[in-house]
Amino acid sequence: MASEEELFANIDALLEEEPQLPPPAERARLREAAGITQGRLAQALKSTVQTVKNYENGRSEPKSPRLEAYQRLLKGWALRYPAHGVPAAPAATVPQPVVATTGTEPTAPPAQAPVPGEAPPAASARPLRGPARKTVTPATDPRFPHGPLVVLDGDGSAYGVEGIVLDCPATTIVELVEWTLHESGLGAAKLNRYGKDSDPLIVLTASAAVRLGLPARLEGHEQRRSLRLPEDHSVVKQVLKAKWQLTQRGFGPWARIYRKAQGRERQCVQLAILSWDALDERSWPGVAEMEPADVARVLGLYAQRVLTPRGSTAVSGLELMTAMRPPTKPERDTETGNWVSSHNPGSLGTEPMDPAPPEATPEHPVVVNSGWTGGFLNEEAYQWVRPVDLLTDEECTLPFTVGLDLNTAFLAAAARLVVGLSAPDHFHHVKFNPKIPGSWLVDLSPIELDPRLPSPFTPDGTRPTGPAWYQTHTVAYAQELGHDVHPIEAYLRRETGAYLDPWHDRLKNAYVDTLADLGVTKDLSDAEFLAAMEHHRQSDPALNAVLSAIKATVKGGVGKLRERPQGKHYKEGERWPALERPTWRPDIRAAVISKARVNMHRKLNNMAKMTGLFPLAVLSDCVVYPSPGDSPLDFLPYAASGKPQPGAFRLGPTPGLAKLEGVQSMLWAVDLMEKGLNPARHIKGGDAVLDEGE
Repeated sequence: MASEEELFANIDALLEEEPQLPPPAERARLREAAGITQGRLAQALKSTVQTVKNYENGRSEPKSPRLEAYQRLLKGWALRYPAHGVPAAPAATVPQPVVATTGTEPTAPPAQAPVPGEAPPAASARPLRGPARKTVTPATDPRFPHGPLVVLDGDGSAYGVEGIVLDCPATTIVELVEWTLHESGLGAAKLNRYGKDSDPLIVLTASAAVRLGLPARLEGHEQRRSLRLPEDHSVVKQVLKAKWQLTQRGFGPWARIYRKAQGRERQCVQLAILSWDALDERSWPGVAEMEPADVARVLGLYAQRVLTPRGSTAVSGLELMTAMRPPTKPERDTETGNWVSSHNPGSLGTEPMDPAPPEATPEHPVVVNSGWTGGFLNEEAYQWVRPVDLLTDEECTLPFTVGLDLNTAFLAAAARLVVGLSAPDHFHHVKFNPKIPGSWLVDLSPIELDPRLPSPFTPDGTRPTGPAWYQTHTVAYAQELGHDVHPIEAYLRRETGAYLDPWHDRLKNAYVDTLADLGVTKDLSDAEFLAAMEHHRQSDPALNAVLSAIKATVKGGVGKLRERPQGKHYKEGERWPALERPTWRPDIRAAVISKARVNMHRKLNNMAKMTGLFPLAVLSDCVVYPSPGDSPLDFLPYAASGKPQPGAFRLGPTPGLAKLEGVQSMLWAVDLMEKGLNPARHIKGGDAVLDEGE
């Protein structure tokens, strides 16, 4: 006899199942039978042609409400165009598709029906002691009517998304946690059907922190990451006495307060304390100094387009990978009939995985314990300056140097990037296969390339001097350039997949949509694009802060894949906390950076062939060219039709396309080069220093 708990678990699993769609091939057949192009379908679904292609080749699945609209359309087509070719219903009865009314795809799933024995949604569990002061547009998910987060000020006003203001009566941290979970109506729906809802976030101003018994600032620590309340602080004692728990990081700028989940209901609240530097100025420029309502606007838009912040932008970038590709999914046990947790194909799973020795860092246990001396991958972003003696007289007489910066180059590299999902296997004298992700020991030093370009095989652009370890994309590029490669040794992975694709898609949309809000859209001409980019930073500080945070999320997330040990007490060979994450994957980081560097060199090479121009310097995703004028339009290659030449640098607002980074004189650049400095680091002016890849 099944227990009540088992029956409820089975019912919950059924409720979480999304509507079923026909197989990808059948979706394409039905659309073609209806005579509808992918472009027209994308327009109806308020989506993109690439997204429709993904639906039809099985690479991705639609989310609600697009899921229901697409399902309705396919059902209608199936009635009209059955597989055997006989219509099953007259044309007049075919349902018409229902499309979303906004330009962006909501990520929340359909509202779930209440389950017997389960508490009703938090927003209606008890009446709010402090009602909302402003009516807002209903949230996509009725469980979270007031959005993902609020910014709490010292007078008890809690500023949320869409201009909402709640009254929060809490005067202690414990009261705040209880109010958040039971009365606030805060939270956000999961981004994947197998994922988890986002915990509500409460951001505290300095005055709110003081009101709740916290110090306005934490002092006495050299590193921001080590900031936390001492364990004997009254607030920490108060939290623990009320049977709440803190994570191992303690009560710091980003604090998580939780109790172990009871059944399906999570009990967790995240706090971010502005005056404790929770929002790093480099990632969130100016946000900490904004009014609470403006902070809520910035963080709320980021939460809508990326995810509810869960720490630094680097932490959020890593968390987004897991949110988009959850490690587990429910699956029915064939023997017992019960629903159990099983591995979600395409994810990294739940267990950490040790890298191959050449993919690790020198202090990693797999290196120290094995006595490995065979070298390491050195797949890093470019830091290269052309030797001054390779400058020509013609180049030196040009008046300007122009810096081009590739938009989110790491994000562009993550698109359709196949990475290893299983543990590495060791091979000797294996034939190179560009489709297998891994690390290859190969000698690329005999390859001779134009010295006016950086070598594509090393971060500093110098020619390799002997055998070294390279990621698959680097070796494949050597093959693409016409050279025979013969690996000596390799660590390869048998199970592979495009793990980062959903992460890429969400961040790309966030980046492009935010730029569009700033007036930089895809339909602009190159001249209009340059003009829009010149003025967008002055248009809206909040939107610019969101844009900055999105870019930091990309680079920080990639960097977190190989987080090094922190703290002066660490000893070589010990495991450090980051190694216990399934997302500690230096091989995936190497794959992203390798592909980004190869993409950069391919463009540099094509530019040389098309225009005869060679770069002066490259730093990560910024390249500096000599130019006859002060604009990229003066040297970028265009066809007779006026369209940009494919394969070279192109201007535009999407990841992988270029924007103007800065303009200086040629004399300025040569002077820096003679001093051994990199013009790409300073071309923006004001002694700007670019983020070097992470």
